[in-house]
Amino acid sequence: MPKVSRIEVISTGARRRWTLEEKRRIVAESFGGRGEVSATARRHGLSGGQLFTWRRLAREGRLGDEASALVPVEIEAPALANSAKPERDHDAPAGSARASKGPGLIVIELGNGCRVRVDRDFDADALGRVLNILDRRR
Repeated sequence: MPKVSRIEVISTGARRRWTLEEKRRIVAESFGGRGEVSATARRHGLSGGQLFTWRRLAREGRLGDEASALVPVEIEAPALANSAKPERDHDAPAGSARASKGPGLIVIELGNGCRVRVDRDFDADALGRVLNILDRRR
């Protein structure tokens, strides 16, 4: 029969559990300027590597279900002299409806002071690539 022995488990202490709100607040604080990452990490009692990981996750939009990842969007429609007239598709049979294609502009303001203006007929994949590149340059 196997011999039963006593095992002692030594704990290194309780690990700190950060809420998503705390992580977001600390990450936002770390974007304060040059050298702020290390100082912010020390103030909150975590390693610089952990804070850099949270910053990367935040840039990639993977730091939880973050409502603050949304940025203000402003849609501008320039005034046109003929904008009151409905647009018709001459190839469509009489009586059929078609969505009006009025001019529109989407302005995306990024946190680093950049502003991206996009026409209403933009390629979403291309815009995503551009925004990822701009975000990496912060």
